[in-house]
Amino acid sequence: MRAQSSATASPRIAVGATGTTTPGASSGTVLAALGVVAFSLTFPATAWGLEGFGPWSLIAVRSILAAAVAGGCLVVLRVAPPERRHWLGLAVVGAGVVLGFPLLTTLALQTSTTAHAAVVVGLLPLTTALLSALRVGTRPSRTFWIAALAGAAAVIAFTVQQSGGALTSADAYLFGALLVCAAGYTEGGRLARRMPGWQVIGWALVLCLPLTVPMAAVALSFEPVHLTAHSVTGLLWVAIGSQFLGLVVWYRGMAAIGIPKASQLQLAQPLLTLVWSVLLLGEHLPVAAPLTAAAVLVCIAVTQRARG
Repeated sequence: MRAQSSATASPRIAVGATGTTTPGASSGTVLAALGVVAFSLTFPATAWGLEGFGPWSLIAVRSILAAAVAGGCLVVLRVAPPERRHWLGLAVVGAGVVLGFPLLTTLALQTSTTAHAAVVVGLLPLTTALLSALRVGTRPSRTFWIAALAGAAAVIAFTVQQSGGALTSADAYLFGALLVCAAGYTEGGRLARRMPGWQVIGWALVLCLPLTVPMAAVALSFEPVHLTAHSVTGLLWVAIGSQFLGLVVWYRGMAAIGIPKASQLQLAQPLLTLVWSVLLLGEHLPVAAPLTAAAVLVCIAVTQRARG
């Protein structure tokens, strides 16, 4: 009777397969949305970071700083290492969201604007939902897929029009980043149902240290560093805000509401990125942005209410 009353007293908390707790649907949506807000600042913060760091130095140092924060939490809380069967999934998370996506998008931002780079984010929700269906076996409804395709089309049309419709040499980096990030999100969302989301990204960051530490040593010896307020602020945000805290709430939200529904919240990310670009980088907001934002919000609402 005591266990039953305890479960009744917390109706918004679900228990995962291994006994870990995940938030309910409403809380999960809020957490995933907070992750999207954190991610939307990544491109402007990266642009700031590139003012003082080379691309390879920025990626390596941001990963090491995030790993130091995550590793410190793991040590202080005496978290046991994951089971052996989870290490391959953590390696996919590390390759996708710790190394692959940051590196490829940073290289792209050397020759691309943040608006053009938003094409990647515009396709990321649909790609993540597709990979989730293949990897995890999720089966969203037809309504979900129609709304997801409509939202992706709206974002792509807006961002391509905003960039003048021209393809650049950065596009290869951007489409590669799209694929590796979707894989990392899918695998991280799956693992977050078996361990807390902060441990998923924490162990992935620690797992990458044997690569990021030598990378930082080599990169810093070849790429000059000019510390400014912008470059330091950008580095700290991409390391702690995007790379760690953003992924903590993101994976926890994905575990609660499912990978497909959480992924569609990212339809709003390119538009948020453009807002930050106006405020932080002085770029101009196109007239079509409010109309696109309204269309995207409708698509997000439909995906969140769709069955499955």
